[in-house]
Amino acid sequence: MDAMLTQRSGGACELCAGQAEIAVNVPPRDDQVALCATCAGETADTQHWRCLMSSMWSEVPAVKVLAWRKLSQLKDEPWAAEALDMLYLEDDILEWAQAGAGGDILHRDSNGVVLAQGDTVTLIKDLPVKGAGFTAKRGTAVRGISLVADNAAQIEGRVDGQRIVILTEFVKKR
Repeated sequence: MDAMLTQRSGGACELCAGQAEIAVNVPPRDDQVALCATCAGETADTQHWRCLMSSMWSEVPAVKVLAWRKLSQLKDEPWAAEALDMLYLEDDILEWAQAGAGGDILHRDSNGVVLAQGDTVTLIKDLPVKGAGFTAKRGTAVRGISLVADNAAQIEGRVDGQRIVILTEFVKKR
């Protein structure tokens, strides 16, 4: 994390106040937010996300955007629907939240950084490509990735002229 982000967050996750370990970009503006591994990992534990009931009032627009997006994903939970109803976002912040929401799925690389359509990623380990008879080598740049719409753990890209599916846990954003 950069010094300004660490100072602003106090070294704590800006959503749950846990120990912040990484910084993530909030697309499409790519403002950074300090997150703990649990919040960055999109935990399925809905009780953890009750922290959004306080972080949604943050003065930091990017934190409000992340809170709105997650509350929107959890809107079937009564507490989340109530919090979402209470949350007021100015028009430009609401547009930002809606623009980068990408449905209910966020694709994240191995470091928790959000991936977007068209990004360039680098492979972080050698990957045998099933059915193609070759191994995609560590350090290979995959340009112009496509996001798999219904699976946050997968992206698509071209390696050695072949269009392949790659697990997001084996890539890092450039």
